[in-house]
Amino acid sequence: MAKPKSIYTCTECGGQVPKWQGQCPHCMAWNTLVETVAEAAPGNRYNALANTSQLQRLSEVEAQETPRRATGIAEFDRVLGGGLVPGGVVLIGGDPGIGKSTLLLQALCHLGASQKVLYVSGEESAQQIALRARRLSLDAGPVQMLAEIQLEKISSTLMSLKPDVAVVDSIQTVYSEALQSAPGSVAQVRECAAQLTRLAKQLGITVIMVGHVTKEGALAGPRVLEHIVDTVLYFEGDSNSSFRLVRAFKNRFGAVNELGVFAMTEKGLREVSNPSALFLSHHGQEVAGSCVMVTQEGTRPLLVEVQALVDEAHAPNPRRLSVGLEQNRLAMLLAVLHRHAGVACFDQDVFVNAVGGVRITEPAADLAVLLAIVSSLRNRPLPAKLIVFGEVGLAGEVRPVQRGQERLKEAAKLGFTHAVIPKANKPKQAIGGMEVVAVERLEEAVAYCRG
Repeated sequence: MAKPKSIYTCTECGGQVPKWQGQCPHCMAWNTLVETVAEAAPGNRYNALANTSQLQRLSEVEAQETPRRATGIAEFDRVLGGGLVPGGVVLIGGDPGIGKSTLLLQALCHLGASQKVLYVSGEESAQQIALRARRLSLDAGPVQMLAEIQLEKISSTLMSLKPDVAVVDSIQTVYSEALQSAPGSVAQVRECAAQLTRLAKQLGITVIMVGHVTKEGALAGPRVLEHIVDTVLYFEGDSNSSFRLVRAFKNRFGAVNELGVFAMTEKGLREVSNPSALFLSHHGQEVAGSCVMVTQEGTRPLLVEVQALVDEAHAPNPRRLSVGLEQNRLAMLLAVLHRHAGVACFDQDVFVNAVGGVRITEPAADLAVLLAIVSSLRNRPLPAKLIVFGEVGLAGEVRPVQRGQERLKEAAKLGFTHAVIPKANKPKQAIGGMEVVAVERLEEAVAYCRG
């Protein structure tokens, strides 16, 4: 018997090469090539796509707005862009045990009251799903259940049942008989996701696929998996905290970087109506090194407390550590603080933390980080009920940020009375109960906080 021909497939991009090498020539990633059996693709695998489209002018295409399907969970709908889209494919990833299956089961039970829904489980038995629904006190009567991992049987069920929404938990457990590789391999994940996506588009079914993540936190499998689907969501959260964040990284039908906030309870995931309260500490008295900022997560302004601790360094190389903020940007901001405001930290250890486990990626946190550092260095608390936001440039200027008015209104709603903001973001009309200080330079903001 002839030995099966083997090829080497990249686990990052799915590229294939005939011989092993240390670096993938397609995506330039190192040590990502794994040996797989070369698959002989059946000739009729994609025949269903042959007659699905005809040549036509774009101006002649009738574009209609399709109503979205609300899941009944407002925070989940916010991340999705308003709800589920018929024919859309959603990929949701996260650490094991973080609540992916719980959230999707809750959503299906809400949707089942008015629509036909299907739950395909490849990791848990039907009894385990039923026990979870009973523990969460969910009305799971309308939910159709299928415990199966073979793609052909799943596709047959989807074509016969034609549900409005189907959940596949998880895509790494599904395998196709057309391929010889094991479930979870690059070829199987890519093929099964492509076939389910084709069915979703053809039948108008909303398919939600659960994906495993690697130890680095990225979705396991080839990178092409994220390009196949319409929406990519990530479930974030600390195992020591009951709060969970759902963030959109790709969405063809809505805005990206939207954030949904949940609290894990005995009855499942509960929506958090005022997420700003999660990221603010409640100090009995004013403390040095604490500054509250307003960050923009998609369309939602969130108040986050930034804490800084500056201490005398006891080693030749002072430490620069940031949690929830970019560490390289912290080093740059410290250089700007020394050069333009005359505050030196070259002999101090600097630690910066965003309270509540939230990650801040926008530069609007620059001014709040620097004022918290100055407050900790001088051991002088910032004024009470102060809100700060603004980007700081290398020349020491304070640059404007987007949606400044919405940030100020959100802060005023939560009782903040003072604000230090970029001059270009100064509101044309005064906001009731709030004193706004507009600054152009970093040294102006530092001087105001010194009193």
